[in-house]
Amino acid sequence: MLNLELFCNALTIGVLLGGVYCALAIGLSVSFGLLDVVNIAHPAFIVLGAYAASLMGQWFSCDPILAGVLMTPFFFLVGRALYQIYYLSFERRGAEALRGMAFFFGLMFIIEVGLIMSFGVDYRVAEASYIGVSYQVGWLGIPLRLLLPFLVSLAMAALLLLFLGRTFTGRAIRAVAQDRMALMLMGADPVRIKQIAFGLSLGSCAVAGSLLLIIIPVEPSVGRVYIGQVFAIVVLAGLGSVSGTLVAGLLLGVAESLVAKFYGPSWAPAVSFGILLAVLGFRPAGLFGR
Repeated sequence: MLNLELFCNALTIGVLLGGVYCALAIGLSVSFGLLDVVNIAHPAFIVLGAYAASLMGQWFSCDPILAGVLMTPFFFLVGRALYQIYYLSFERRGAEALRGMAFFFGLMFIIEVGLIMSFGVDYRVAEASYIGVSYQVGWLGIPLRLLLPFLVSLAMAALLLLFLGRTFTGRAIRAVAQDRMALMLMGADPVRIKQIAFGLSLGSCAVAGSLLLIIIPVEPSVGRVYIGQVFAIVVLAGLGSVSGTLVAGLLLGVAESLVAKFYGPSWAPAVSFGILLAVLGFRPAGLFGR
């Protein structure tokens, strides 16, 4: 009975944690999966979003999730400007592969060092009425600090799927990496479309950062912990698959939670990447790749 109770609770926490993983990786699914822009700095922007939510909470007593939503337009504009710099410096010259990756790698360290110089290395935590509150449903303990981020992640994935599937700009984003010439013949500017897509990618970091702040204490270098996980989720899902990102996030969240509960947390990352290697061995395009 006890083992079953532990298993059910670990499974529940894994599902909720997997939803948060989806929020962390969904922007990278757009930039890496659809645009082929290897944004190594994506987790650093998530940490930046967490700090923005923390500051808004201090200054305006703003709920972390609301702060993330309010900061999304600013991150979107930063993403558009950043892609323009990337395009002019690397992509237009055909040097986007290695040099472009080095650009984002350097940007990641600039963000991290900037946060350390501005705020130090002390941990920041979220302050909200639902922190520390749990619902008990039979054997299951459901913490609100995981349930609310899980629901927000589902909403993010649903809105992005609707945008990509139901709007001209969304369909153009899907097409820009596949047939640039056909997109131009339809009267769309591929560079502008990529700007919008990269803006969406970075905009998601504002909300993802606020969710990360809710579930764990955040310090400037915490983004390094999630570099491997977010890239693993995007590759496991299949490049550019938003729905696959949700499934892959849930899969890794459940795997990490179960292994951490029964075998210790040090084994969790190894099992997650083991699942990634196993899936790619049988299906190199990922779970939902074509």
